[in-house]
Amino acid sequence: KSHILTKKSKKRKLALTHDTIVDKADENNVKLMLRLK
Repeated sequence: KSHILTKKSKKRKLALTHDTIVDKADENNVKLMLRLK
């Protein structure tokens, strides 16, 4: 399996770096995914 981001275009990946609103319920899940927790 390829990494999730390898099939996305450079433009899509750049869009992911911009601030996005994270629902409070999802905050912990997102932090875990980003290895911030």
